[in-house]
Amino acid sequence: MDGSLKRKLLSGLALAAAAALLLLVASPYSRQGEGSIVGSKAGDFSFEFAGKPARLSALRGKVVVLNFWATWCPPCVEEMPALSRLHQQIVSSGGMVLGISVDDDTAKYEKFLQDHQISFPNYRDPTKTISASYGTFMFPETYVIDKQGKVARKVIGPQVWDSPEMVAYLKRLAAQ
Repeated sequence: MDGSLKRKLLSGLALAAAAALLLLVASPYSRQGEGSIVGSKAGDFSFEFAGKPARLSALRGKVVVLNFWATWCPPCVEEMPALSRLHQQIVSSGGMVLGISVDDDTAKYEKFLQDHQISFPNYRDPTKTISASYGTFMFPETYVIDKQGKVARKVIGPQVWDSPEMVAYLKRLAAQ
């Protein structure tokens, strides 16, 4: 094989490898073989709400944007301001954001909430019991739960939660 052909072959292989890597990185994450949970009843769990024991099922009648996150997760941190703005925009329509943090460190978690002025309810689940019950192991992961307590949408990865389209969708869902 002459040098020119070798270079062309190596260039082609490098280009194919780069394209494969780009496709892998650019494609949305999906869990192969995972059935859709849309329409299924959201798993109930206990948490602390405004300093008192609560259950997710007690929030029936509200649209709940259930967000699993952590302070050590850059995409989670990035979407927090939008989630705070979303909460403010949908609370009067019967919606709310509920954050479930998987942080181990209480002080770091509480400092984060204070420093970033997070305005929506949050609960720290350091044992990851709640996230595990939802099958969540990558963060952020969010479930939109309708007023009847059923999963209306599951979102893997960060979003622009306060976009006009998302706010309108959640307000429509709350009006149903």
